[in-house]
Amino acid sequence: MNFEKKVPTRDGFGDEIVALGKENKNILVVDADIGKSCKTGAFRKELPEQYLNVGIAEQNCAGVAAGLATCGKIPFVVTYAAFGSMRMCEMIRQEIAYPHLNVKIACSHGGVTPANDGASHQAIEDMGILRTIPNMTVVMPADYWSARKLVRAAAELDAPVYLRFTRDAIPVIYGEDDSFEIGKAKQLRDGKDVAIIANGDTVRLAIEAAEQLAEMGIEARVLDMHTIKPLDEAAVKACIEEIGKIVTVEDHNILNGLGSAVCELAAEAGRGKVKRIGIQDQFGQSAPYERLLAMNGVTVENIVAQAKAL
Repeated sequence: MNFEKKVPTRDGFGDEIVALGKENKNILVVDADIGKSCKTGAFRKELPEQYLNVGIAEQNCAGVAAGLATCGKIPFVVTYAAFGSMRMCEMIRQEIAYPHLNVKIACSHGGVTPANDGASHQAIEDMGILRTIPNMTVVMPADYWSARKLVRAAAELDAPVYLRFTRDAIPVIYGEDDSFEIGKAKQLRDGKDVAIIANGDTVRLAIEAAEQLAEMGIEARVLDMHTIKPLDEAAVKACIEEIGKIVTVEDHNILNGLGSAVCELAAEAGRGKVKRIGIQDQFGQSAPYERLLAMNGVTVENIVAQAKAL
């Protein structure tokens, strides 16, 4: 597959939120004063009456958004993933998830894609934290087009949703006509020998690894598990029952993220082997994005090696 074109998934959010706002006046952006980085500038310019900037006060963002949701609005809180998941955590739990309010938390700078910004801005724990909160849906698109489609799907879902985007440019995998459903994995390749389940910016690594494995005579099933809560249990169980050998790949701590979610199902099934590739329970540092992935074994070469070992 040709991965020459690269676009940050935050750009997909920025483009789609404008389209949604024009279609529905109840769509609002509640910004934490970092709209330039999170791509809400066009929304602010074109739809100023639907835009609020509360300043660098993420906890207030959650409260304001919760109040707006009780009035029938559909607010998107926009900030960095590290702040949207951790600084806002109690407010998300108490004010948004507990009363099951229709608030979307749209966060750029997920995983190690903040790269040179360093560990303070690299959210490696966020999806794990959010998936433990009842009533939350947790989504990470794999590219520009899936970001646009999943942002739209989130807007149509009457529930709290956490959306995670990349700061760095990542390859465009899908086309404008591809469809996505929250809670439903997208199968990109079928295979009987091993399953590779990935999400977000690691999906392109899974595809490349599967192509290399095919040259070795190993057929890999590849799933884009863009939603880790609710997890597509049917798709995972099919991998466990039909293949029994799974490699998970994520730009997130291997604890409590995609790999953990898959392992939980395998443990309950009492069968199957799972190898988890992701951030190795360690903080990042200021370094190029690809180097940070390599430092944690999140590479095509390691996916191939783990698949062959299984």
